[in-house]
Amino acid sequence: QVQLVESGGGLAQAGDSLRLSCAASGRTFANYAMAWFRRPPGKEREFVGGISGSGGMTSYADSVKGRFTISRDNAKNLVYLQMNTLKSEDTADYYCAAGGVAGAVDRSSYWYWGQGTQVTVAS
Repeated sequence: QVQLVESGGGLAQAGDSLRLSCAASGRTFANYAMAWFRRPPGKEREFVGGISGSGGMTSYADSVKGRFTISRDNAKNLVYLQMNTLKSEDTADYYCAAGGVAGAVDRSSYWYWGQGTQVTVAS
């Protein structure tokens, strides 16, 4: 069992940066691929970025490539999402997820989910 808790959301202006964190419980954190998803208002949850258990492989949605960076610290059981050059279309609830397939974009590949943290970007 893995429990995930996101933090770091809030209100930002277009062009600003925010860093989201996801704290995971459990001693086998490095065994899990991790990902960030988001759900914009009125839309379905979508893949943002993923990282392998070792951190050696990352992947991103085209909409955030070059602006967002996912990283992890296995010693601290933390996953981060650094979001730069924020746009109004980045406004969403952001969710951290843990699963077995690094870079998987479908929600069904992830077994554990956090409760989400809200990000609002004002233009």
